[in-house]
Formats: sequence, C-alpha cells, structure tokens
Amino acid sequence: MLESILHTAVNAVMPIVLLILVGCWLRKKEFLTDDFLKIGNKLVFHVCLPAMLFVNVYSIESFTIIDWSFIVFCSLIVLILFLLGMFAAVTTTPLPERKGVLAQCVFRSNFAIIGLPLAGAFGGETAMGVAAVVSAFNIPLFNMLAVIALTVFVKTPGQNKRSFFDVIGGILRNPLIIGVALGLISLCLREWQMQQFGRLVFSLQRDTRFLYNCLSYLKSMATPLGLIVLGGQFRFTAVKGMLREIAVGTVCRLFIAPLLGLGAAIVLSTCTDLLHCTNSEYASLIALFGTPVAVSSAVMAGQMGSDEQLATQLVMWTSIGSVVTIFLQVCVLMGCGLLTV
Repeated sequence: MLESILHTAVNAVMPIVLLILVGCWLRKKEFLTDDFLKIGNKLVFHVCLPAMLFVNVYSIESFTIIDWSFIVFCSLIVLILFLLGMFAAVTTTPLPERKGVLAQCVFRSNFAIIGLPLAGAFGGETAMGVAAVVSAFNIPLFNMLAVIALTVFVKTPGQNKRSFFDVIGGILRNPLIIGVALGLISLCLREWQMQQFGRLVFSLQRDTRFLYNCLSYLKSMATPLGLIVLGGQFRFTAVKGMLREIAVGTVCRLFIAPLLGLGAAIVLSTCTDLLHCTNSEYASLIALFGTPVAVSSAVMAGQMGSDEQLATQLVMWTSIGSVVTIFLQVCVLMGCGLLTV
C-alpha cells in the first residue's frame, strides 16, 4: 500500500518539478536569456493565465454546482493566514521593507501557475473546475491582501500620493482578475439565457468555436511555459543577512499554511456537517495552501518599495522545498483515504 501511494504521488508531482528543472538547465546553458524570461513572464501573466482562468470558469456548468461553504472556508483560512503573516512579520524582522514581503509569503500561494495544474494532476478535470471556482474568489483576495501587506509598513513618496481609488483600480486591472471576471460574466449570461429562453441562444464554445479554440490553446501554454520561466528565474545568490526571514517565511508557507488549511478541512469534513470535502476539494486545498509563494510577489514587492531580493529568495526556496512538502501532503491524504490520484 505504501509503495503504491509513493509511486502515485511521485508520478503526480514529478512532471511539475521536471518542468522547473528544465527551466533551470536551459538558463544555465544560456539558452534562455534574461530578456526572454522577462517577456515570457509577461506573456504568461498577461495572456496565458487570464485565458486559462477564463476557460476554466467558463467551463463551470452552473452556479448551482458551486459549494459556497467550501468557498467561504478557503477565504477564511486565507484571512487567518494573512493575520498570522502580519504577526510573523512584526515579530521576525525589524526592517520595514521586509515586513510586508514576509507577510505575503505566509498567505499568498502560487495558485495560478503551480496550483491549478497540481489540482488537475491530483483530481482530474473535476478538481480543476473546483480550483477554478476557488481562484475566482481567492486570486482577487490574494492581490488585495498583498497590497495591504506591502503598504502598511513601507511609506514611500510615490505610495503616499496613491489614493484609495488608485489602489482599487490597480487591483481591478490585474490580468488574472480580469480573466476570472470575464469568465464569471459569461457564466452569468449563460445562466440568464437558460432562465429566460430555456436554451442557449448564443454560446461562445458553439457559435464562435475559433475564438474558444484560440483561448484553449493559450490555456494549454500557460502551465509548461510558466513553470519553465519559473525555473529560469532561480538564482542561487547569497542569503547572508536574510536567513531568519527566509527560514520563517519558508516554514510558514510550506508547513503552517497547509497544516492549517488541510487540517481544518479534515476536521470540519469528518467531524461536523459544516464542510463536505471529496477528492476534488482536497486536491484544490493542496493547490491553494501547499504551493510555494507566488512568483508575482517578487515583482510586486519591488514595485511597491519593499525588499525585492528577499521576495525573490522566498520564491526560490519555497519552490524548491515544496517538492518535498507537496509530496508529503499527497502521501498523508492518500494514506488516510482522502485523496485518490
């Protein structure tokens, strides 16, 4: 039994890991240049990922299949992790420019690039659909909380001039949020057609097949290109002076976050009627709470006056460490009979 669990878990995790290693190797061989990685990252973030999120949300059959208790649960755990992150930031480092970076490492996972394909690998298309719905609520939440974390401690002249509406506008212009929002709008229009006419008068997938196929192709590019670019961005630079922050951030991201998210879900699902988690939900929880800190967190930190070097180190070390921790999470859940890959 143990051998079967280990074998299945390795087969699920290793494709993701190997794509990251391919990126590392190509960068080492100077096949990938800094300019390519920069443009590739923009392509994934601004085009491929929004297309993926749109198609995934659009593929939801109906709002009636959404488990709202699960959505509320995931959002509440993210908020709790945000508070824990702020506490860890205040008590760990005296440097203001590092506090917000450490805080967002605790609650902000790489759900879009690594989490969504992981959910699909562990739970199939059904889990991918559940994860897409979760992303519709938690990706906007991640971005809003990240803005708060990165502005509370560091006050630069540029930030002091930003109004509340500027911050909200920046959040709403996020490509990932736009992709999810367009998917939800399309889903609402489809629901409205069914209620008004009893049938679909217009369907993107049926009546504009060429457009839907184009979006599907972009969706297919998101995962492999995103992971290769992620691997190419790894830099094994000196960590002198950052060891405490890196250690605390990595432990919180890879151990505390999944322990809280998965642990609470198991307790509520097995001991109460407040939550009903199946294979798809547990796969989505690994994607949401078990993945490393988002790659975009380093870019955002640099743009908002925080320590970009620390943010980059946290992305690197949580990504490397997640290979082991995700593997352990899968093994534990499979051993308990809660996850079937």
